[in-house]
Amino acid sequence: METRLLGYTLIGGSIVLFGAALFFANPKSQVPLVFSPPQILGSTWGQYKKEYIEGGTFRALDRQRSDVTTSEGQSYTLLRAVWQGDKLTFDGAWQWTKDNLSRADDRLLSWLFGQRTDGSYGVLNAQGGANAASDADTDIALALVFAYARWQDLRYLGDARVIVRDIWRKEVVTIGGVPYLLANSVEKESASPTALINASYLAPYAYRIFAVIDPEHPWEDLVDSSYVLAGQVLDASLGGADSAGLPPDWVHIHKQTGVLTAAEAPLTTDFGYDALRMPWRFALDYQWSGDPRAKDLLAKMAFLSRTWQENGELAGTYAHDGSIIDPAETPAMYGGSIGYFLVADPLLAKSVYEQKLQYLYDPDKNTWRQILSYYDDNWAWFGIGLYHHLLPNLFESLPLELYQL
Repeated sequence: METRLLGYTLIGGSIVLFGAALFFANPKSQVPLVFSPPQILGSTWGQYKKEYIEGGTFRALDRQRSDVTTSEGQSYTLLRAVWQGDKLTFDGAWQWTKDNLSRADDRLLSWLFGQRTDGSYGVLNAQGGANAASDADTDIALALVFAYARWQDLRYLGDARVIVRDIWRKEVVTIGGVPYLLANSVEKESASPTALINASYLAPYAYRIFAVIDPEHPWEDLVDSSYVLAGQVLDASLGGADSAGLPPDWVHIHKQTGVLTAAEAPLTTDFGYDALRMPWRFALDYQWSGDPRAKDLLAKMAFLSRTWQENGELAGTYAHDGSIIDPAETPAMYGGSIGYFLVADPLLAKSVYEQKLQYLYDPDKNTWRQILSYYDDNWAWFGIGLYHHLLPNLFESLPLELYQL
């Protein structure tokens, strides 16, 4: 499993720590006049390409982890590129991904690529890098469907369709007749009676689209089970104190009974780096589908409203019971959590957005106030896009019959 670090970046080859005092130096100051939201997304996308996309290869470099590339990073590049209409970057990133992360026995993508101990570059097999991560596979397939919708090249749709079929084959397990998305490609066939699940990987908005391009599998059932599972992880004590209504980074599900249990060290049930994406994903489904279950689900996370009203900030990581693990604020936490506020507490959403996301942008420089880490950059961008309804469901731009070719 990957260990991710937040709150720092590389400048001139040196690691420079950024605490909350630097990210949010004066969050309650008067917010300056800014350019339009599309301008914010466009300019920061351009800056991201300079900082984190390798020239000539189009691979996303995690500068904070020795320039490794993850399938997650490629998925973020593809989504941002297709939403920005950046075909050059999309095609380059997808070509590199196919050439370097494709697996031999399916069309899923290896999750970790970088420099090996012998100096060569490739999939980092010694670190489990050949395994596929279901969130990246889902996001990449969705980006390919959107690329087909935007540029009408059937090759995108063909590539998406084979990935979607293999997601179901390798990363979805059926328990008691109910399908569940697993965290990776090894859980389903492992000898363990339990399988690893990351609730922040659940993407019901994508499954609704996959149901059209892959009618052989019951993707709508996965939409339903994702809502049920997300509600369960919010409510479950997971072996500790009562839940504060926060999603955990990781849980295990029993393959026969469906019972949820806490993840084992070094994985945690904290609401942090991984889990912050869950409210964003269900808020996006609400924007696209209007599913009332999203509003009910996100309302369970009212802890975030209480904390914001009491403290004017959110910590970087909370335990499942709501106690603070890491007090340092991160842009990624606000980018993911804005999904909760938008749907469940829109009156507070405006203040959270202006003080913690819009504040990151400098209108004089037409980019971020300071360089954000790879992960913070992506999730601040996704949060801003979600807030302004600038992440459209491009699938809807074509008639359904064009997805059945």
